[in-house]
Amino acid sequence: MDQNDEVVARIRELNDEFRRSMNPGLGRVVVTQGVASLSELYRIAAIQKVRFFEDFTEANDPHGEHDFGAFSVGEEKLFFKIDYYDRDMEAGSEDPADPEKTMRVLTLMRSCEY
Repeated sequence: MDQNDEVVARIRELNDEFRRSMNPGLGRVVVTQGVASLSELYRIAAIQKVRFFEDFTEANDPHGEHDFGAFSVGEEKLFFKIDYYDRDMEAGSEDPADPEKTMRVLTLMRSCEY
């Protein structure tokens, strides 16, 4: 495994940990206006789908970071995307593999909002 592979593996590990735990020490979870307009039970079901999502493929995860997912709850298609910011949330992270330098932001959206 070369250094780049190690960095990608670390980013993937941190993304999976954050997505599964939604630990506020690792990042923030936000929903779009479209998701916010859905019922509370629907939003809970969608968050659970994000937490347990494992359907990463070459098509939806070409860089191997586990930073994007697409799934359905009922008839509605949803996406999640993880972006990397500095800890002050003022700019992009200089090193997404370092949790001391990175605040992850997971956005949950309806597919029509992408």
